[in-house]
Amino acid sequence: MIVVTRLNGTRFAVNPDILERIHESPDTHLVTLDGAAYVVRESLAEVVELIADYRASVLRRAQDLPARTGYPLSLVRSPEPEPEPEPGPADAPQPAPQPNNHPNGM
Repeated sequence: MIVVTRLNGTRFAVNPDILERIHESPDTHLVTLDGAAYVVRESLAEVVELIADYRASVLRRAQDLPARTGYPLSLVRSPEPEPEPEPGPADAPQPAPQPNNHPNGM
């Protein structure tokens, strides 16, 4: 979260991941993905810097997390398919069954 200041001086935190755009005209407007808009005292450059600092802190904290042994991150690959065995006498095609023409079905 980044902390910004409304024009009346109150401070609030906003999740930068939900910001759609930031523009100055002349006040700085933060517009979220759901259309909510906030007017803040910070300049556009200051808000962008706050977001960059926030993201850098997330990466630093992730690097500081203890490694979990036994659960290394790696690409999961499918096992290589085993080669098809060479056909042998037992694998030879069997003749198709012949229709039973016996009158009693035997």
